[in-house]
Amino acid sequence: MKFFKPTILALGLLASATACNDSKFLDVEPIGALSDDQLNTPANIEKQVIAAYSQLGNDVYRAPYTSMWPYGNVRGGDAYKGGNGTADVDAFHFYETFSFNRVDVGNTDELWFLIYIGVSRCNDALRRLDVVDASAMPNKAVRQGEMRFLRGHYYFLLKELFKRVPYIDQIVPTDKYGEVSNVALSNDELWTKIADDFRFAVANLPETQPEIGRATKSAAQAYLAKTLLYQAYVQSETHAVTSINQSKLQEVVTLTDAVISSGKYSLHPDFATNFLTVGDNGVESVFAIQFSRNDGTPKGRVQRGNELAYPMNPDYGCCGFHQPSQNLVNSFKTDAQGLPLFTTFNNTDLTTPQDFQTNTVDPRLDHTVAIPSHPYKYSPPFIFDTSWLRDQNTYGVYMSMKETVLPSDPSFQKTPPFMGSSKNWALIRYADVLLWKAEALIELGRQSEALPIINQIRQRAANSTARLKTTAGTSTSNYKIGQYQSGQWTQQYAREALRFERRLEFAMEGYRFFDLVRWGIAGPYLNTYFDKEKTKRQYLQTARFTVGRDEYLPIPLNQINFSKGLYKQNPGW
Repeated sequence: MKFFKPTILALGLLASATACNDSKFLDVEPIGALSDDQLNTPANIEKQVIAAYSQLGNDVYRAPYTSMWPYGNVRGGDAYKGGNGTADVDAFHFYETFSFNRVDVGNTDELWFLIYIGVSRCNDALRRLDVVDASAMPNKAVRQGEMRFLRGHYYFLLKELFKRVPYIDQIVPTDKYGEVSNVALSNDELWTKIADDFRFAVANLPETQPEIGRATKSAAQAYLAKTLLYQAYVQSETHAVTSINQSKLQEVVTLTDAVISSGKYSLHPDFATNFLTVGDNGVESVFAIQFSRNDGTPKGRVQRGNELAYPMNPDYGCCGFHQPSQNLVNSFKTDAQGLPLFTTFNNTDLTTPQDFQTNTVDPRLDHTVAIPSHPYKYSPPFIFDTSWLRDQNTYGVYMSMKETVLPSDPSFQKTPPFMGSSKNWALIRYADVLLWKAEALIELGRQSEALPIINQIRQRAANSTARLKTTAGTSTSNYKIGQYQSGQWTQQYAREALRFERRLEFAMEGYRFFDLVRWGIAGPYLNTYFDKEKTKRQYLQTARFTVGRDEYLPIPLNQINFSKGLYKQNPGW
């Protein structure tokens, strides 16, 4: 956490005033100051709760944590940084290549700071909730559950990004923050602290909330399942996965079953609905960040973390970041049975318009990737063109689409020089809940139970072609997607299928790198990726993943300095 002591500009004047005989003019009550007693009212506590929610979407393009795209997609081999060359927001280039990353990158420090603001707001609300009487605030326990849910979310982000972070809750006095080390808790103990927040939320949140956007019991169960799934993959001090905790996996199954059996959620019939404004708060949204426009503020509460991802054309204007990698595009190819090509998908590239007709592909490709000559964002006459690209010589010809909206969309808003929208960003989709359960079942040796779950996801993808049409009404690409069969469904095959399915389903949504680290395969996977990609992208010539270091970002040097050396750096940095 960063803490700044305000500079008192009038200090010199006050010092000189000590020579005056009458110093009563100094004894003035501060204007605008509020005591804790004044703030500790139900009405003001509600405002602090809202402030904690608002931090969910308070990221900026330099340090986004809405979609986590620079850390989850760019570091995971699903995306190139994009933009106007490697020096354009160079921190993202450092993340992408690993070999150039440093402990003093300002964007990493800002990311740490912004997420800890969320923690701080939750803790402030919880301190006030702890002292207010339940008779004066009947919904006290619910609000405590919401704040524990949000604090769990903020710490989850910090944990997957930095691994070793100081854990500060509402019990720690502010004057003791400087005594809390980032290594006071073991890796497992820190996961347990995060899980405890979600457990409290499960016990205290209602099944439904009167206001859209507030955390519910099911959302807490889902997030607890995610936390336990990550915790189940036991890591060494140098980030190697040494074992998988079976009891944690069983609890993941129990929790995901509770969400599934609640009857509140289902897959949208069309995959596209998740990435259109019409799908906001729909049946697949377990928990989402709520954005807004025309809300009385100058620029609205629009997505700023994704604002760099829009193409460079007259309808938009900026900025051409977050471009799908050739490797990701190739991964959507399918075989004669409509199944993924696990080991051979990257042998040849999909590049020309004809390639997307002569090869068969998973329909999720055209929901995810803007391809030259294909309709952009389900609008047949709005054709994506290479002139929309900012630096195709460096980063290729593809753009990301899940986080963008059409210029005609009611959620779209220009925030010059960038673009934004008030479309929600889902932090937990129901598809995620299903695949968490499938992953846990596979690692428990119950892969036969996971088969229909993965096929359910694939069937929805197969049914999601209605919006993927040209102006002539023909399919944009040659779609073929099939179901896995029980005869081939060994544990190893099921594990490979699950991991591939997560990539296809959540491509460009910010998860890939964290999946690779959780599974313990980030090093070999990414270095194999670099070996092939550097033959296509000159700027990746020196890219290299260092095992035992690059699984996590370094603790920002500024934070180590602020702590006077109390914080310890991650291994290898």
